[in-house]
Amino acid sequence: MSQPRPPSTLKRRSGLPVWLSLAVRVGAVLGLVGLAIAVHWFDRTGLRDTYDNNVSFLDVVYFTMISISTTGYGDIAPVTERARMFDALVVTPIRVFVVLLFIGTAYNFVLKRTWDRWRMALIQRNLAGHIIVAGYGQTGSEAVDELIARGTPPDRFVVIDGDEHSIERAKACGATVLLGDATRDTLLEDVKIREASAMIVAAGRDDTSILITLSARHLNPTIPISVVVRNEDNEVPARAAGATTVINPVSFAGLLLATACTGPRVTDALVDLAGIGGEITLIERPVAAGEVGQPLSAIRTGLGLRLHRSGATLGFDAPEAAALQPGDTIVEIVTRRANVR
Repeated sequence: MSQPRPPSTLKRRSGLPVWLSLAVRVGAVLGLVGLAIAVHWFDRTGLRDTYDNNVSFLDVVYFTMISISTTGYGDIAPVTERARMFDALVVTPIRVFVVLLFIGTAYNFVLKRTWDRWRMALIQRNLAGHIIVAGYGQTGSEAVDELIARGTPPDRFVVIDGDEHSIERAKACGATVLLGDATRDTLLEDVKIREASAMIVAAGRDDTSILITLSARHLNPTIPISVVVRNEDNEVPARAAGATTVINPVSFAGLLLATACTGPRVTDALVDLAGIGGEITLIERPVAAGEVGQPLSAIRTGLGLRLHRSGATLGFDAPEAAALQPGDTIVEIVTRRANVR
């Protein structure tokens, strides 16, 4: 069940490195201060020095700096209307701008980074059993929406994406987000992939998705990884990279189209089974203690279809399905009412 998407806004990350951004801010401050010093110097007759009645260039620099810094000792003061108007209409806005620029610089380069590191450390301490979603495009976001509809809390998702707009959408749905490249080991370690319960990879490009899968499998050999690939030739490389499940939406769409030609009601049933919004749906669960020893056909929660035991997939008519064992995994069809309960 898809949620309405907010209107798109064009955004572009600044290409300036940190040192250049800082240099631009310092240059802006020096330029404004230099402008004020120049005007005060050319109109120095409008200033009065109560100490020696002589306004030198150093006096002008001193007066300008203390005026912009709002100190104002009063030993040098504007006495003409022109000098006072310049201080009121030009120096005061410069003072406000410089103060805001210094505050903004301190926030961006010191406070914000410290705050972000503290928040990230706090979030990391509480990360366990979460689901990592690498890529929050159409496929990734719909997967998250479907899992939320099935009862997964939004704060259990950790979304990684390199697009700021996608990150904002993921944040709006309640997920923990991280802007960056999911192919990097350090970033996957930041989201504590070793403590994650599952991973969804939908990067939009098959080569990127396969590389993310390879990196994730290297860091966590046991995590279930579901990968979306669009080229049939890339299904084998995705599995070789460590994907637990490889999904090709093009092949699945072709299957539905082919089925619709001979059995449209079968197509409707397949769509219902794939999503939470239909009358029937597929679920996977471990065998319950009270079901051990019973046949798969005797389960009361739904209609048993498959049995997974020791890495083997067994149909409902297999001889092994006549007696469920501890550790078995059941795939069954349940109704919406049973699933809600």
